Amino acid sequence: MTKPYVFITRKLSKETIQPLMEVADVHMWNEEENAVPREVLLKEAEKADALLTMLSEKVDKELLDAAPKLKVIANLAVGFDNIDVKYANQKGIAICNTPDVLTDTTADLTFALLLATARRIVEAAEFVKKGQWKSWSPLLLAGYDVHHKTIGIVGMGKIGEAVAKRARGFEMNILYHNRSRNMEAEEHTGASYTSFDELIETSDFIVCLTPLTAETLGMFTRESFKKMKKSAVFVNVSRGPVVDEEALYHALVDGEIAAAGLDVFVQEPVDEKHPLLTLPNVVALPHIGSSSKETRKNMMELCCKNIELVLCGQQPKTLVNKDWGLSVK
Repeated sequence: MTKPYVFITRKLSKETIQPLMEVADVHMWNEEENAVPREVLLKEAEKADALLTMLSEKVDKELLDAAPKLKVIANLAVGFDNIDVKYANQKGIAICNTPDVLTDTTADLTFALLLATARRIVEAAEFVKKGQWKSWSPLLLAGYDVHHKTIGIVGMGKIGEAVAKRARGFEMNILYHNRSRNMEAEEHTGASYTSFDELIETSDFIVCLTPLTAETLGMFTRESFKKMKKSAVFVNVSRGPVVDEEALYHALVDGEIAAAGLDVFVQEPVDEKHPLLTLPNVVALPHIGSSSKETRKNMMELCCKNIELVLCGQQPKTLVNKDWGLSVK
């Protein structure tokens, strides 16, 4: 009996995919750093029963129409804005993501980025490495305190709540804005719900953790940054397109806010000549929010398990399109 065909769009360890290989004929793009070319992905999709994709892959109508056998797509991320979920659902394709297993790791990175930006850690490290440290002075590379300040979290999901718990350790005042109140998070963290405008006007640190949706696209505008404190630090570990990057650049150059820590950009990988990368008060990272060895292994294993379950006629662990039915395909 012919095994179902699975294509993985980036090189994973044999140990990770071994259980999936017991039930499927598994092939993968054999590079870790470079994304699979579009033409290769389309060709593989034609014969695939399952795809394991990265955020770098655009799973749109063209690709879905090219994949008549496709039963499941497992996306190696919590977010799935790279996938046309609605169209996939119409075609009876299960869409799975990797929530929960990366919550604490991403929260760690978020708070690390906040600290690094506030205290000018990257700038200071480069200062030493370049031999510029000639003497001590009272305000040498002085940044901003984090403890006892106000943090405003935009997007109080599981990662937002985990960031709030870390903020409690710094005895911060915690505000949050969400499309709906999260009473459980309020109880666990002491966070206070507020409007978006009040949050950006009163917070010392504005941390964006919202998913990318039609409502959040471009939500941080030039007007948003103008409302912030001049000492405010803006941190984005959600998706690049929630921010008007040109507006952020001008806000930083014009002194409307103090600094920004960015793990995500509108275009990824970001161009090394991007204007934001020229600014000393920007800490830029290559979208590594969940990138610890342990967590990435857990994410990969969850993707493989979801594919295995669907191919074996069972319900996957983390289904995005909840109304998907096993009887459809």
